[in-house]
Amino acid sequence: MNRLAVLKAARALALVPTTPPDRRHQLRGDRDEQFAVDLVHPHRLVFETNHDPVPRKEDGGIDVEQVTAITMTDVIDYH
Repeated sequence: MNRLAVLKAARALALVPTTPPDRRHQLRGDRDEQFAVDLVHPHRLVFETNHDPVPRKEDGGIDVEQVTAITMTDVIDYH
């Protein structure tokens, strides 16, 4: 519930902390367009941007400063 409250309160994805306990991080591999926050180890709350098109930086990465809407996709241990 704490992670959901942090995500809801953030005006942009960039405002979700990248340090514990939240630890927002972008995933890699076949989930490279998704992000996660830590839950009770080893589970993660996985989500993706809900923008069309996805806001991008010049280098092609997702611009977390511009992400203002997300969609939850999983609560999972993907390790």
